[in-house]
Amino acid sequence: MSKPLLIAKNQAQELHLLSDWANRHGCITGATGTGKTVTLQVMAQAFSDIGVPVFMADVKGDLSGMAHPGQSGPKIQQRCEQLGIAAPDWRPCPVTFWDVFGKQGHPVRATISDLGPLMLGRMLNLNDTQEGVLQLAFKIADDNGLLLLDSKDLRAMLQHLGDNASEFQTEYGNISAASIGAIQRGLLAISEQGGEQFFGEPMLNLDDMLQTDATGKGIVNILAADQLLQSPRLYSTFLLWMLSELYEHLPEVGDLDQPKMVFFFDEAHLLFDEAPKVLLQKIEQVVRLIRSKGVGVYFVTQNPLDIPDTVLGQLGNRVQHALRAYTPRDQKAVQAAAETFRPNPDLDTAQVISELGVGEALISFLDEKGRPTIVQRGFILPPASQIGAISPEERQQIMATSIVAGVYEKTIDRDSAYEKLKGRVASTQSQNQPQSAPATDHSGGIGDGWGNSGGTTVSSHTPTESVPTIPSQRQAQTQEQSQQQSQQQSQEEGGISDTLKSVFGNLLGGSGGIRRRDNVAETMVKSAVRTIGSQVGREIIRGVLGSILKKK
Repeated sequence: MSKPLLIAKNQAQELHLLSDWANRHGCITGATGTGKTVTLQVMAQAFSDIGVPVFMADVKGDLSGMAHPGQSGPKIQQRCEQLGIAAPDWRPCPVTFWDVFGKQGHPVRATISDLGPLMLGRMLNLNDTQEGVLQLAFKIADDNGLLLLDSKDLRAMLQHLGDNASEFQTEYGNISAASIGAIQRGLLAISEQGGEQFFGEPMLNLDDMLQTDATGKGIVNILAADQLLQSPRLYSTFLLWMLSELYEHLPEVGDLDQPKMVFFFDEAHLLFDEAPKVLLQKIEQVVRLIRSKGVGVYFVTQNPLDIPDTVLGQLGNRVQHALRAYTPRDQKAVQAAAETFRPNPDLDTAQVISELGVGEALISFLDEKGRPTIVQRGFILPPASQIGAISPEERQQIMATSIVAGVYEKTIDRDSAYEKLKGRVASTQSQNQPQSAPATDHSGGIGDGWGNSGGTTVSSHTPTESVPTIPSQRQAQTQEQSQQQSQQQSQEEGGISDTLKSVFGNLLGGSGGIRRRDNVAETMVKSAVRTIGSQVGREIIRGVLGSILKKK
């Protein structure tokens, strides 16, 4: 049975959000400082009270106060008197804190494979070519059974592709070194922003967010996003990944009396800024279909025009706070926002939007038949929990008593692509090393090729006196072979020298006579004689002077 959730009130009526239509999504819009955060808090607590788990990003740190009961104050008393209602029943919400960086909440992680090339390419700001190379990296890793779990796995995989691009070219296509470099630089930038902690295991289990406490209230999962918001692409990609995970994880349930979970997407414009068409299509698909999984998605942003029309058309429950029309462009935005509501003949919506005070809003929820109600002007009710942040000590105490305390704090590093590729490279290097290289000890002895130096072994770290060594049988054979090769080389050089003398006898001046200074030609010939004595020289003389020697 549907439960009406009281969100706002005016002098004439109460404005309720019906629980059985809450999975038709919605939006909370308005300029900075007009009351969006309090509206978000009131709606989240209303869902929690009926047993619906909530996920919300805390971009300013104000929402942590939901863990403590609220208290009366002059402004709250004035609002209650203005609306003719009693003070709220001050009570806290059951809260679980999360943080990608693991400082202000339990760590939240996802694996590289689970994130996928599309979302990862969005996070790294890749173009189409670079994203294609990234997809190849995922494909080749899957084909070879290489797990991509954390950032070092992906970096190792990319390096492997770059070093062996020619081997993969015929089967998978060209792999550009420039594209691999761009992906590596993107990973480095994410790492410097602290996002590397997001990749890895243990990965977030979404069932841990779909919890209720002992009294049946839904857990309010608050993501600390004040630091995360400094990396807008990481922030938006993380929340989109969570939506996708919810869509894939939850079964089809159709229309329920109340949602299984409500997801608030604060600073939603970051999700759509410069998003490629394929990503916008994925967002639209998730928003449209996740309704059947019992999940309601509420976008929080300054202007409804920040949300694409294809997504905005899926949002049935709307709360519009004030917009300031200081410029002609702002005036057009106000007019466009007014046109998104079902008209009220008693209200000039466009004019009222710029006249609303703090905590006041234009509201249109779905009625019992799923139709948007005509827009109404009303005041948001004061929340029953604390408005404002709690202290770091209070946050740590709540984290210590959380139902997931100690589950995600310890990182798991399994054998994956990095370990396997690193082991493969080490194995290849060991196979390429010579098996019987001569070794020389510090005493001057020559090794026998089996790790023995032929004399006393001396540690490389301890200086000792030189010890005479006894040549082994193998060393003696080696020295004898060297002497024979030297004699043969001398004979060859002598024969070649005689031949040259007979060929260039006139240039050398014969074998006798008075010794005189060599001219240029003689110097060149003698230099050639010395060069020919080597192996390279012998090959040259056989090639260059072959015909002359034959005639000789």
